[in-house]
Amino acid sequence: MAAPRTPGTDRTSDALDDPQQVVEAGGPDAHAERPRPRRRLTQVVAHRTQRLVERPYGVVASTALGVVVLAMIGAVLGPAWDPAPMSDPLLSTSPSTAITGAPRLGDYEVRQRVVEVPLDGATVQAQITEPVGAGRSLPAVVFVHGAGTGKFSRAFVAQARSFASHGIVTIVPDKRLDTYTTSHRDYVAMAADYERSVELARTLPAVDPDRVGIYAESEGGWIAPVMAAEDQRLAFVVLVSAPVVPPREQAAFAVDSYLRNTGVPRGVFRAIPRAVGALPGGGFEYADFDVTPYQRRMRQPVLVVYGTGDSSMPTVQGAEQVLRDTAVAGGAGTTVRYYEGANHGIRVHGDVLPEFLRDVSGWVLGLPGTAGAEPVIAGAQPHQTYLAQPVPMPRWLSDGVVMILGIVVASGLVVVAGLAVAVGRLGELLRRRRSAATTPARRFAPGTALGLAGLGAGSILTVVALAWYLVSIGRLALDYQRNDVIVTGGWLLVRAVGIAVVVVGVLLVQRVRSVHLDGGVVAPGVLRSVAMWTVVVCSSLLLVVLAYWGVYQLGI
Repeated sequence: MAAPRTPGTDRTSDALDDPQQVVEAGGPDAHAERPRPRRRLTQVVAHRTQRLVERPYGVVASTALGVVVLAMIGAVLGPAWDPAPMSDPLLSTSPSTAITGAPRLGDYEVRQRVVEVPLDGATVQAQITEPVGAGRSLPAVVFVHGAGTGKFSRAFVAQARSFASHGIVTIVPDKRLDTYTTSHRDYVAMAADYERSVELARTLPAVDPDRVGIYAESEGGWIAPVMAAEDQRLAFVVLVSAPVVPPREQAAFAVDSYLRNTGVPRGVFRAIPRAVGALPGGGFEYADFDVTPYQRRMRQPVLVVYGTGDSSMPTVQGAEQVLRDTAVAGGAGTTVRYYEGANHGIRVHGDVLPEFLRDVSGWVLGLPGTAGAEPVIAGAQPHQTYLAQPVPMPRWLSDGVVMILGIVVASGLVVVAGLAVAVGRLGELLRRRRSAATTPARRFAPGTALGLAGLGAGSILTVVALAWYLVSIGRLALDYQRNDVIVTGGWLLVRAVGIAVVVVGVLLVQRVRSVHLDGGVVAPGVLRSVAMWTVVVCSSLLLVVLAYWGVYQLGI
């Protein structure tokens, strides 16, 4: 007699729970039924795991893991930025900038004329400004441009007229621009060009050829020492807002100072070695030009001038370096002056400080007696918080052009992939309408197309947002302005958008996994498959670039 059966049960389902019963049941399909329990158990485990991962905390955990991975990638790809604090202050011994032993200054009318200065392979114009009635055997000053100037009509206008009115002949030549570009600057060759103006000054009837010196501002501080080292006949050197350290170090120092003035979050500073270390394009060989060997050959009297409101230059470190180098050279004496609140051009509220003009004229006219006059360091007390130092170079993505091209190409491919799918979809609809087909149209698995669109568009949007933020910060920094909404709010916005892209990526991965577990097709057809992988790969590359620039950094 058969055992009694509980209502609602089925022998087949009982047998599925016991493989041995399937064998005993016999029948032609007995062997076909044997693997079913194992397959059902695998599916049950997979579906339960999927539901567990798709819960909210699973999304959060996966997103956190993705951000940590991107932060680690960013840390590996590029160097950190941690400048050393300035621990050796330079003390001003007197608040007065007046030059001890300077003679009484004249007050002459001036006359100006423009001449041509022949160079090696070019000709530039120069403006000569002379004092009227000052006599002969006068000193002369040749001006050497900084990076922001190039024409005598706009550069050193106040200085040239003021010095001439005090009894000094001045020459302001145009900068030679046919050999001067953003990526190429030869400071030794530029020194040779400016030397032609020095030679011209020595031929002027009112000038004593042994009293001709140079006045160099900003970038000219890398040129003037070359001139002084090669032409020992030069009578003096005036260095105004001189960088002294190599250009790459000065640029990093200036960016650091500007960002600190703007009040940006600490994480933004990671961009400094990436921006300064990976200069886009060829050239930039001058970025590591070292002026020290030339300064150690300067035996002329040197006047070093800085404004305490100039945050772009290492005002303490620069003066200390010049003092050390000229001591090595056994020079005639170095004098350092700091002007309270003056900016890079020794200006306050847009005007060149009159006391600065007075002091330079008095120092030049009083030479050689004013060369070693005390005090050596005077004026406002300078402050420099951090050292200008060698910039750590990126280990990867160090070629700026490659990185920029990579961003452009990756973003373009994401857009092209989206357009290709849209055009392909439109073509399919038109063909179906002409043929009156009833078969289902090919589409991405539900939710996949939206996830891919969000991933691609989000990664591009984050790159654009980061570029906007860096440009905005740069403008604020150059104008010495603060804007907490842009500085702090903008950085939080960029990071929030970046993290949102990671969330979209996590949801997309989960959706693709779900489709695969259900036996479905994520991207039917070659076009959709290629478009999907194009978006995934290119978006991943953009996320790596964002990680490199610190969007996902966690203090690693």
